[in-house]
Amino acid sequence: MGNMQGMMQKMQKMQKDMEKEQKAIETSIFEASDNNKLVTVKVTGAKRIVELEIKEDLVDPEDIDMLQDLVIVTVNDALAQVDKTTEQRLGKFTQGLNLPF
Repeated sequence: MGNMQGMMQKMQKMQKDMEKEQKAIETSIFEASDNNKLVTVKVTGAKRIVELEIKEDLVDPEDIDMLQDLVIVTVNDALAQVDKTTEQRLGKFTQGLNLPF
């Protein structure tokens, strides 16, 4: 019976540690830019865009498609950073448990 209590305490501690780590990720800021630094985006770990900067040189009324594509790629890069960081930082808690995040 004591072994079960010890296991439950470990699980509760792991849950608290995971929640603390998740909150730390959610409040972190992730930044991505294209190769030429024409588009820069900042997102939170909760996947909310908090800043989007587009250099004036990039704005060409004749080529809106290119601007849209560059913004999408840059935002997706920032979101991928969030996913990678979440997997790295929370993966240690679920390693071998086959649990979703």
